Amino acid sequence: MVVIYRTPENVEAFDRHYFEIHVPLAKKIPGLRRYEVSEGPIATPVGPSNVHRIGTLHFDDLAAIERAFASTEGRAAGADRRLLAPDDSGVQMFLFDSMDI
Repeated sequence: MVVIYRTPENVEAFDRHYFEIHVPLAKKIPGLRRYEVSEGPIATPVGPSNVHRIGTLHFDDLAAIERAFASTEGRAAGADRRLLAPDDSGVQMFLFDSMDI
């Protein structure tokens, strides 16, 4: 699962909420194997982007993601995500199975 947040109006407030509230909530989600967060500026091959933070949450498979977000902890993290990006234009979420190659 990849969650991409656009740069918010108040970066300091976003980061404070993200790291002090959202990450601890998300780390309680059942089935979460690993949680990675971008660090520093997020660039594109042609220069800076309008992306502030990328979170990558690792689960066993897509079914595990679906079960995780149906749980009480998953619903709490989902509700909190709406505080970080209330109108959905500030976030993109991608859910998928993956394979090692």
